[in-house]
Amino acid sequence: MMNDWWNGSTGQLAVCSRSTLVELAAVLPATGRFVVARLDATRMPDADHAFYELSDALLFPGYFGWNWDALSDCLRDLNWLPADGYLIVVENAPRLLSSSAEDQRTMFRILSRVVRHWADPLGRPDGRGVPFKVLLLCDRDEEAVLLRQEIACAVHGAR
Repeated sequence: MMNDWWNGSTGQLAVCSRSTLVELAAVLPATGRFVVARLDATRMPDADHAFYELSDALLFPGYFGWNWDALSDCLRDLNWLPADGYLIVVENAPRLLSSSAEDQRTMFRILSRVVRHWADPLGRPDGRGVPFKVLLLCDRDEEAVLLRQEIACAVHGAR
């Protein structure tokens, strides 16, 4: 199931409970150069902390503007971190931006758009999209269900 998720062109963020987690080798393709960023949402209770953690994990350049637009721009660029694919794993995902439901919705919208951006083959030299996946981990199945609902509201409510 998770290997299909990696190879698929879906623009959705993947949410799963720890009980369904598979080995990283089953999530990533067998070959290529991949960037894997592992983040802990308990260290990202607000936007400033989220910007810092993402900037640190993905080596954002000095010109990163520490705001939502700058985050979106950097995540859609990553020319300083070239790879055949990107995987962001967020542990304790229900606690991501827990101080602001609005900021959490903004983050989910940005991440969803970034996933779709990288999957789009238009303008790519080889005519193929680049896998950019976000895996949101929860402690319990109930948390995973609630988080999926929140993401759906954030992403589909923004259209």
